[in-house]
Amino acid sequence: MLEETIDQNVGVHEPEPSSLRRVAISSMMGTVLEWYDYFIFGFAAVLVFGQLFFPQISPVAGTLAALGTFLAGFIARPIGGLLFGHFGDRLGRKTMLIWTIAIMGVGSFLIGILPTYEQWGIWAAVCLVILRFIQGIGLGGEWGGAALMTVECAPVERRGFWGSIVQLGAPGGQALATTVLFGLSYLLPEQAFLSWGWRVPFLLGAALLVLALYIRLKVMESPAFRDMEENGEQVKLPLLEVFKSHRMAVLRTFFIYLGGITVPFYITWIFLVSYATGTLQLDRSAVLLGVTLVNLALLAATIAGGSLSDKLGRRPVCLIGLALLTVLAFPVIAIANLGTVSWVWLAMLLFGLPAWFMWGALPAFFAELFPTQVRYSGLSLGAQGSTILGGMVPMFATAVVPIAGTWPVAALGAGCALVTAVLVYVTHETLGTDLSHVEDPGDR
Repeated sequence: MLEETIDQNVGVHEPEPSSLRRVAISSMMGTVLEWYDYFIFGFAAVLVFGQLFFPQISPVAGTLAALGTFLAGFIARPIGGLLFGHFGDRLGRKTMLIWTIAIMGVGSFLIGILPTYEQWGIWAAVCLVILRFIQGIGLGGEWGGAALMTVECAPVERRGFWGSIVQLGAPGGQALATTVLFGLSYLLPEQAFLSWGWRVPFLLGAALLVLALYIRLKVMESPAFRDMEENGEQVKLPLLEVFKSHRMAVLRTFFIYLGGITVPFYITWIFLVSYATGTLQLDRSAVLLGVTLVNLALLAATIAGGSLSDKLGRRPVCLIGLALLTVLAFPVIAIANLGTVSWVWLAMLLFGLPAWFMWGALPAFFAELFPTQVRYSGLSLGAQGSTILGGMVPMFATAVVPIAGTWPVAALGAGCALVTAVLVYVTHETLGTDLSHVEDPGDR
């Protein structure tokens, strides 16, 4: 059971420290496995899906088609955010998180047993797109709910730190995904990996998600949601209320997530992997090993970002990260073009560091933009909506590099970060916000 006390001053249930740790760890573990499943698909799309599901077209077109299936997940994520955000604000955060993890597990298992073009022809590709869409719906509702479960339980002075624990799921899930892929690609011959080895990570992910589901069943509902429910403060249509009263908060969430996380993320982890293994012809196992090692190193950056936001504020942490992304975009691409594995590793580290630093502060920052009645809906709508544009980054890069080289990719990363920095600069600081009395913050 979740031990709790009642704070008579604010009227909310506050969990004991041991219960807060349990909530944070369960949210983080579930998020690790959710992101593991998602990253496995992204890497598989770059490395093998073009050959297995689109062999009838050229290699470049096959990679673009495979990345198109990846984009289907991004289109689905805002739908998942709207769906689970609505019911998460109406029925509770925990219930929705159980559904999201179940959806991801089923989708992963079915991809793992899916026949390829050789067996099913074009229907194999159609099924792949449908399953990716289903996964996207699950992830669209997952991140917002997992972040809120922890942030709404955390004391105000440590909200950034506890939120960053959940954020470890992204680099942790990616490190786990690339470790599995690295091991398989290292141990298996190329033909064996293409024949059946690529299926193993998906089936393993489905098994691990069963464990995560069990863990989530052991935690109680968010105290902030229960307090709202007991006071009868729920709204019938949270999404309508978001558009009516919190449009600016949604737009801030959208652009901060797009320029600070989504665009740099897919430049770093999808484009650079594809570019290194394809155009530069670097060893796939060595590149994947670098992804694992860099993400493990960046776990500390995520915690640092959340912790520093409790002292410096959410805006300064985001501005530091965005400034670094702006300045480093062109040098990072130039470093990758030096054409060795070690330089690609360094490029990943330099561009991943500021993004993961910001990542640690975002759960608290975004939660403090919305009241409890619409927090799940508003946060999910803004963050997941940005992934539609962000999901086009790998396709854009794959299409433009053969024509114009890599500088447009650097320009995209720097431009998005710079525009986002301006938006953050004109936004009020949210540090210390009472989550039970949130107003849509205006400009500075």
